[in-house]
Amino acid sequence: MRVASVSEAKNKLSSLLDQVKGGETIVIAERGKPVARLIPVPPSDGDARLVRLEREGLIRRGGGDARKVVDIASPVPRSGGGTAAVDAIVDERRHGR
Repeated sequence: MRVASVSEAKNKLSSLLDQVKGGETIVIAERGKPVARLIPVPPSDGDARLVRLEREGLIRRGGGDARKVVDIASPVPRSGGGTAAVDAIVDERRHGR
């Protein structure tokens, strides 16, 4: 647990918040006496599993914006042969390919 003075908290709030995001608890002290505590917000139920998997090294969450990667405004690709995709799948299953 880290202790920061009120003046340090005012001057370095962004840095302190980054530390809190990393899981650290920070006590804010005024004239050497603790007056407040910055603690991480617990993950919501939906995020708890992701946080656990990330800690175990099983997943790594992306940091980018998926909307920039996938162009949802582009037209849907069509098959060139004039055959519907469902017909192609049914034909493939019938002939065992």
